[in-house]
Parts: sequence; C-alpha cells; structure tokens
Amino acid sequence: MKNTLENTLVPVLRISFPHEDRLGHGKMELLEHIRETGSISAGGRAMDMSYRRAWLLVSEMNRMFKHPVVESQRGGQKGGGAALTEFGEELLARFRQMEQTIRVTLADDLAWLESNRLLDGAEPTA
Repeated sequence: MKNTLENTLVPVLRISFPHEDRLGHGKMELLEHIRETGSISAGGRAMDMSYRRAWLLVSEMNRMFKHPVVESQRGGQKGGGAALTEFGEELLARFRQMEQTIRVTLADDLAWLESNRLLDGAEPTA
C-alpha cells in the first residue's frame, strides 16, 4: 500500500521558549502568507483565522525577539499592509531549514516506526 501525505509520519518542530512562548509550524505558515499577501488580515484569512488572532500571533513573535519579525504600514491609498523584516525572513528560512534537518536526521527512525505501525482496520499480531 502506497503512503499518501495524510497517513505518512511527519515530525513536527515546536520550539518552547521560557515564559510559555512557542514557535512552530502555524506561526511560520502565517509568516509565509503575510509575505505572499502583504497583509496580516489576508495572511490570517488564508488560514481561516481572524484578523485579531493573526495580529496577536504577529505581536507575540515581535516581542519574542530583539528585532521585529513583521512590520506593518498604516494607511495610504491601499489601506496599509505588512511585510516580513529582514530578521523575519531569516527566522522563516532558518525554521524551515531546522524542519528539513529533523526530517533528514529522523528518516531511518520514522521509516522504522512506519514499518511497525498498525494500519487502520488491521489486527495486531501476537
């Protein structure tokens, strides 16, 4: 049986900072959407997220680091917008590289887990 993306084992990177701050896939996805759309609200909508939730996540990331991750521009003819800072671009690139490192490093262990996984509808062997 060929694995589809839906039933393939995937390691998930989440970095926990002191004081309950976390950095993970969702925040990185939001940054990618903000980069693509030039907007916090449109980036949030792309993830079925309210503007408030997206803004809170951006605000959280901006206070986690010495440098801002996202800068917003207010007003103007197009109503403002948002962009990743140079630091935000570096953060996103490094996080994606860490995810790739984890996938490569754990490939043999994940393959072992996959080969020993009980598939839906199967019965365990004795």
